[in-house]
Amino acid sequence: MRHDIYDHFKPEERPFVDKAWEWVVNAGDYHEVKLTDFLDPRQGFILQTLVNRHPDAALCLDGGYEGAERRRALIAPDYRDVSSEPMRMKVLDITSDDQRLSSLQHGDYLGAVLGIGLKREKIGDIHVREDGCHIVVAEEIAPFLTMSLHQVHRVNVMTEILELNALKTTEAALEPLDLTVASLRLDGIASDVFRLSRSKVLVPIKAGRCRVNFRTEEDPSTALKAGDIVALQGFGRFKVLECEGITKKGRLRVKIGKFI
Repeated sequence: MRHDIYDHFKPEERPFVDKAWEWVVNAGDYHEVKLTDFLDPRQGFILQTLVNRHPDAALCLDGGYEGAERRRALIAPDYRDVSSEPMRMKVLDITSDDQRLSSLQHGDYLGAVLGIGLKREKIGDIHVREDGCHIVVAEEIAPFLTMSLHQVHRVNVMTEILELNALKTTEAALEPLDLTVASLRLDGIASDVFRLSRSKVLVPIKAGRCRVNFRTEEDPSTALKAGDIVALQGFGRFKVLECEGITKKGRLRVKIGKFI
């Protein structure tokens, strides 16, 4: 069964596939309940695919609010009502009296949390506002966060743990970019978005540090399409919003949203 499953996923995804299939089998065959850390959308898709292959396993994915990108998964025997099981999430509320708080961005908050020794898997979505930030976090690390997080990018902050119903969500901020490109190749668009030469953008792509829709992509010639989300480690993320037609010179008009 497992080798048959491998056919649907990339080789580098096999460690997660192995782990996820073990969760599914333990739930369906041995009546175990597993609550995972936060999964990205690709991992959630893989886990859902595996649960669909087991008649006696059930799955709930929840990131604290409708439309969450990063979600915890609860895998259980199918006779349990997974929708009523506790998902153990809290909200980390970050505020400050420092006026510089309004200039902080997603990466500043994420860097500060990871900088105190936490793994990304313990952190859900990050919602940045001018007057502070709400971060969905795993319940088990909430006390550590309030004790340890005192500064975000040289801004002194105060923290408080809130219940999920106090979460204030925000839409991800996108900087609009209008490009004209020769083709929809990954390397060409990424080099324009991040203002890198084509040769420099090839290095992280071929090194496995690029993800398209949360899946590692090492082929620079991969064609992008509207809706694709591209992350280049060390440089940032962008979303292909629209492919808007062809110029008189035969180039393609593409509208990009760069996450800021």
